[in-house]
Amino acid sequence: MKITEKKVASKKGDITLYRLENSHGAAVELSSLGAGVLAVEVPDSKGKIENVALSYADPTDYYYDGPCLGKIPGRFANRIKKGHFTLDGKEYQLAINNGGNALHGGPEGFQNQIWQSQALPYGVRFTYTSADGEEGYPGKLTVVAEYHWSEDDVLDLRITAVTDAPTILNLTNHAYWNLAGADSGSVLGHKLRVNASRYIVGDPELCPTGELAPVEGTPLDFRQAKEIGRDIKADFDALRYGKGYDFGWVVDREADGSVVEAVELTDEKSGRRLVISSTCPDAHVYTGNWLAGSPKNRSGRSYEDYDGVAVELQRFPDAPNHPDFPSAVLRPGELFDERIRFAFSAE
Repeated sequence: MKITEKKVASKKGDITLYRLENSHGAAVELSSLGAGVLAVEVPDSKGKIENVALSYADPTDYYYDGPCLGKIPGRFANRIKKGHFTLDGKEYQLAINNGGNALHGGPEGFQNQIWQSQALPYGVRFTYTSADGEEGYPGKLTVVAEYHWSEDDVLDLRITAVTDAPTILNLTNHAYWNLAGADSGSVLGHKLRVNASRYIVGDPELCPTGELAPVEGTPLDFRQAKEIGRDIKADFDALRYGKGYDFGWVVDREADGSVVEAVELTDEKSGRRLVISSTCPDAHVYTGNWLAGSPKNRSGRSYEDYDGVAVELQRFPDAPNHPDFPSAVLRPGELFDERIRFAFSAE
């Protein structure tokens, strides 16, 4: 594995960029800003290698971007209703930064911090320590995100964390994919399959109502692969609320803690295929409904809506306010430990 690194100056200090290239030229680019994925270069069915992860041209443009492109948001990815939760009888109020709700940890979040980083034989380890009270969350938290890139074009991400006081935690990667090429336009023609028979019902602000409903008979049924855009304009509340897909599916699994296949994405023209597996209970699919106006990409233009699809393997949004959801509480002596695997191929 060939690993190179360089520094880029930014307003919060030097950002370290890493490039991991395997023996046949497939590569991953990572950044210490938000422990982010900047690019994933993989071959198509004819062997042509292209980047398939949406990317900005300037590594410093990842600060405070609306799409949270490629980064690890935290301390709590996704939404917390009204930024409010109760833990062990104490109420906490977070900053409101998405309509009337808290999103991705707050205005700063882990995604806008420079993480400590260290190259490994087949990847990179990123570490971030969040102070007690940062963004309103309790407990000093130490997070480690390790990316590994393989000879068979598999990107493995393991996120672990420990705390010195009870807190809530939800961490994921927020990369957007376009298997035809990162700057090639709409992904609505891609085929998507989601290993889920239920979805998390959301309210008009895209926060969970607490109900888990069957996908059968709805535009959310992706148990058999279909084009992302086929039903995206259907007369269905969940699609109107977010101008497209922006909610979670409950991954079908037999046992908690196991790595199971959650999502398959394919582009028939290039022949590329991405299978995402994880230990996480929720596969949140966001079809880039509000990408327009983002910083310029590597082709010198801004992305348009639906130019990429984010697949966030995570714990349930707003879990602290729904006792029936899987717990998102982390206590001293416990280890937060989630794994996400992105396996690329072409045929």
